Amino acid sequence: MARITDVFAAKEEFVKCPKAQDLLKIIQRKETNLCVSADVSTSAELLHLVDEVGPFVCMVKTHIDIIVDFTAELITQLKALAAKHDFAIFEDRKFADLGSTVQKQFSGGVHRISTWADFINAHAVVGPGIISGLKSVAQGQSLIMIAQMSAAGNLCTPEYTKTAVEMAVTNSGFVSGFICTERVTENREFLNFVPGVHISSSGDNLGQQYVSPESAIKKGADVVIVGRGIYRAENFAKAAQQYRDACRDAFSDISVKGS
Repeated sequence: MARITDVFAAKEEFVKCPKAQDLLKIIQRKETNLCVSADVSTSAELLHLVDEVGPFVCMVKTHIDIIVDFTAELITQLKALAAKHDFAIFEDRKFADLGSTVQKQFSGGVHRISTWADFINAHAVVGPGIISGLKSVAQGQSLIMIAQMSAAGNLCTPEYTKTAVEMAVTNSGFVSGFICTERVTENREFLNFVPGVHISSSGDNLGQQYVSPESAIKKGADVVIVGRGIYRAENFAKAAQQYRDACRDAFSDISVKGS
């Protein structure tokens, strides 16, 4: 029976991106590959949720632009919680514009994402210029390419996914992996970040489609992203622990060699 620590230790020799290497170490130290999607709308809600789930996750995914009372102090406190609980911060900005524009969106504006996030993501639709633009102002961050999405009717065709993978390969030191619903490449230097995971629901009326933690991992998930299953639970910590354990257990059927 494989342990999660063994599976991720075996990945270290293949992964090139420094931030991805750091994430692998967090996963091994904490024995969790769970990422919570903190889709809440106030600073107090965000900090409370993150402090509760922090011990059980390797990563927290934020949507900083939905925080209605954002201040720079929120980032200071969020980074303090990341240090306290040992997790990476992934800002789910989904950049999708010209290179010159994303430079400003990433490094400037109110949120100044390049000063605090560990990971960001971007759509491939603009072409390779978006990677060049983000990379030019990055301060040690890593980019996750959006190769697939979990929403019904999305336009990420197989050809689109293939192109996103090709763009990542060309920028492997900066790109750490893919937002995807299944493994999109056999290239083991990239990690697969799988959203749309829920233990007890199959979807919603807005197009979201869910899979179980076990199914996500069998399809190649390295990091399992859970939102509503945790942030809508009565007990955030208990829910996060339940998902962490479900992910751990799923690795019992995964061979270390084939991970």
